[in-house]
Amino acid sequence: MTEALRGKLLANEPMAGHVSWRAGGDVARAYFPADLADLGLFLQRLRLDEPLLMVGLGSNLLVRDGGFDGTAIFTHGVLDTLRRDDDGSFYAEAGVASPKLARFVGNQGCAEAEFLAGIPGTVGGALAMNAGCHGGETWRYVERVLMLNRSGEQIIRSPDDFVVGYRHVGLKEASDEIFAGAWFRFPAGDAEVAQARLRELLERRIATQPLQLPNAGSVFRNPPGDHAARLIEAAGLKGTQIDGAQVSEKHANFIVNPKGTATASAIERLVGRIQAEVAEQFGVHLVREVRILGATGSRSGQDGEGV
Repeated sequence: MTEALRGKLLANEPMAGHVSWRAGGDVARAYFPADLADLGLFLQRLRLDEPLLMVGLGSNLLVRDGGFDGTAIFTHGVLDTLRRDDDGSFYAEAGVASPKLARFVGNQGCAEAEFLAGIPGTVGGALAMNAGCHGGETWRYVERVLMLNRSGEQIIRSPDDFVVGYRHVGLKEASDEIFAGAWFRFPAGDAEVAQARLRELLERRIATQPLQLPNAGSVFRNPPGDHAARLIEAAGLKGTQIDGAQVSEKHANFIVNPKGTATASAIERLVGRIQAEVAEQFGVHLVREVRILGATGSRSGQDGEGV
């Protein structure tokens, strides 16, 4: 007898409710797994050529207005196992929010995880893009990674199996695997010091970032030796608007959707305008940190991983 799936499969799911920009088109299929075993079973039964989109908190993701002709898998609140193992390492599944991991590590008396509190996404997204801030980067602390392939098999890999760079991670050999979890190791520290550092970083975020408005975090990677926000502000683009999408007045490397009326197209056009203006004025090509995929008019599929 074939084992039944325990998750929820929906058709034509609007992504505006699942991404922090509160904009974007539909995905043809959306799967909310019950747990890691259920996700493995779902992948096992999926067409091998089905385009996949992994979604955590949707904090660096935009699906174009024409939608995504594939399957989105939602991990947050589902792949949520978080523990400290007997060897002192920390295991977190892909759907665990990065700030939750930061607090857990700090409360266990370990240091240097505080930067994760400034990453508004999940562990899966942090692994996929080597997310970082405040001088810390995710893969600096990765010991092992749990992957799932399209046959639903679990594979444990070491960091040596990956090419890890600034906001980019990829397997050295072509593969169909997705991030399911990871083991991290952090140095010993003091729980009270970690909690104080977490409070300090949170206060800095509140003071410098437009957290009260729909946004997707930093839109562009920092170019070598410079900051994207400085270049955007120097180009005179702070406050620039296109059909409801706006360059934040508080932090120039954020695009906000203050009234919730901006379409994915408007946001993408504003991204393009920023890139064009900065390139013209300073000769610098800003590389997107946010992931934009899908079709402008009708659904189009491609693989991707969202925070």
